[in-house]
Amino acid sequence: MNGDTLKHDDLSYRDSLQQGRRNAFLFAGAAGLAGLMFGLDTGVIAGALKFMGVDLGANERAQEWIVSSLMLGAAGGSLLAIPVSHYRGRRGAMFYAGLLFLLGTTLCSLAPSIPVMIAGRVCLGIGVGFASFSAPLYIAEITEKSQRGTMISLYQLVITAGMLLALLSDSLLSYGGHWRWMLGILAVPTVFFILATMRVPYSPRWLAMHGRRREARGVLQKVRGSRERANNELDRIEQNLRKTEGNGFELLKTSVGFRKTLALGMALQMFQQLAGINILLYYAPHLLEHLGFSAQAAVWCTTLLGLANMVATGVAIVLIDRWGRRPLLLVSTLMASLSLCAFGFVLFAHVGGTLGSIAIIGLLVLFTLGYALGEGPVPWTMCTEIQPLQGRGLAIACSTFANWMTNWLISNVFLSVMSLIGDYGIFWLLAAFNAVFFLIGYFLVPETRGCSLEDIEQRVKAGYPLREIGQPGRR
Repeated sequence: MNGDTLKHDDLSYRDSLQQGRRNAFLFAGAAGLAGLMFGLDTGVIAGALKFMGVDLGANERAQEWIVSSLMLGAAGGSLLAIPVSHYRGRRGAMFYAGLLFLLGTTLCSLAPSIPVMIAGRVCLGIGVGFASFSAPLYIAEITEKSQRGTMISLYQLVITAGMLLALLSDSLLSYGGHWRWMLGILAVPTVFFILATMRVPYSPRWLAMHGRRREARGVLQKVRGSRERANNELDRIEQNLRKTEGNGFELLKTSVGFRKTLALGMALQMFQQLAGINILLYYAPHLLEHLGFSAQAAVWCTTLLGLANMVATGVAIVLIDRWGRRPLLLVSTLMASLSLCAFGFVLFAHVGGTLGSIAIIGLLVLFTLGYALGEGPVPWTMCTEIQPLQGRGLAIACSTFANWMTNWLISNVFLSVMSLIGDYGIFWLLAAFNAVFFLIGYFLVPETRGCSLEDIEQRVKAGYPLREIGQPGRR
């Protein structure tokens, strides 16, 4: 009888743990819809830009501003997200992002002029800044350490899925040049995202930071599956909070380790954009038409790049908690750098005909696969993992701001620089950026696979070298 009771209790405990994991997955998945909106709103411009430019009378420079204004808004939004996320929670920041997405979509789809279009894009950008700050932070704080890398990478996968859906929609609507429909249809998933953010709980770390202990324990019990595990994790969170009185700016003054992780997080996000994937997706139709492809073929080829981006991100999700963050980043940067070097050579040598077309598309797909394998998901994962709790909000806001400002800068000058140094020159420049990214990964990036956020924080504050803050190492 006692043996049967023990077996029953053991089964019940395992069932509770499984239910907790399912709950964490559902909550993180709902937050991950922010990534879908991120991808949709940033990807849709690729197919719409040409038709919009004709109808609104936008020259090449105006088109650069239309594209890059979203990134400028996102940079500002990532900073505004700090107080919003602190006072209203990560969940509140995601909800406000949804409202901004809806407003921006309305303005863009109905825009009668270039200034209104830019205003709508800035509005969308502020929403993207809110989402790109709060969603990965929420996912990191709601999931277990063994699943954290996978779940944050799943967020990156949803971004790429959003980009692919936007590009596919653009491709289907390109035959009639229906750019307003390309932009306006995004209102449908936006409404679903707003409803989803109203259903998820606040993150337990945020609740604990605001003294709402009972609610924090309740959320932890839902996502961990047992009262004992919830109490143990809550005790660790509160113990960490007691050690981290004050704000991120105070920690920045006193902790050398935090200054190092802050700088590394910003470098990872800057080079993620300097790698070149986003400007490639934004301007691929323009570039491919410049290289002799028809308008429809250029849009469909861009959709193929979006598909490659999503597939490789899916592979990264499987590998990130098995291989680790660092190996993926090194393989990714090497693939991206070599493929861009080869692509620049094809353009420099004026390889034409069928061979040239195959080489152009093949190398762009290879670059996209390489990027998405590590350069895409790893920075978002690392930037939530390596920062101490006291300075996490400040650090993520700074790294997100660096990401979007870099994105804005390169998207704002891409066409102008390409006309100045040539199409092959700009891709060799991007190859060099990827090579520098490889060196950063090799010499500075730690391996955080399987480490709790609290253990990483202790090593940061103890002054470990950056390479050793993830796994135990000698000081």
